[in-house]
Amino acid sequence: MKRLNQITKAFVWLARAGAGLAFLVLICAVLIQVVGRTMGNSPVWTEELTRYALLYLVAFGGGLALRTGDMVNVDVFCESLPGRGPWMLRMVSALMTFGLTVYLLAPAWKYVSIGRMQTSPALGLRMTYVHFTVWLLLAVLALAALIRIVGMITGSDDGMPEKKPEEA
Repeated sequence: MKRLNQITKAFVWLARAGAGLAFLVLICAVLIQVVGRTMGNSPVWTEELTRYALLYLVAFGGGLALRTGDMVNVDVFCESLPGRGPWMLRMVSALMTFGLTVYLLAPAWKYVSIGRMQTSPALGLRMTYVHFTVWLLLAVLALAALIRIVGMITGSDDGMPEKKPEEA
């Protein structure tokens, strides 16, 4: 259980760091864009970089959203069921999320590999780095779902979304 807690903390830290870095890049690109437009000449590459940073923000943030319950939930129905019904539905949901994301990892990697033959128009960046966000999103979601599954099986987690500090 202690090991799972360490893995969970590392996962959350890495996902937050990745999302934070992507958000920082997004902010800087938009700032350069706005200042450039004010001066009359905005660099073309800022549009592209903004889109790519947003993709990485979503890729890293997907697992965090799953942990906090910020993804679409049907709690009103699920939590009104009697007995172990809500727990079972949360487990089925985590298992299905894990299964689907793992199933899609190989096709997503094929999509990533296609990017070797392409470059972005403004930045000249190999599209592999952009397409990688699809695979990363699936991997982050799979890991978040697996952590929830293991936590529910070991009893260290009830599968309920993590409470945010302001809600505690």
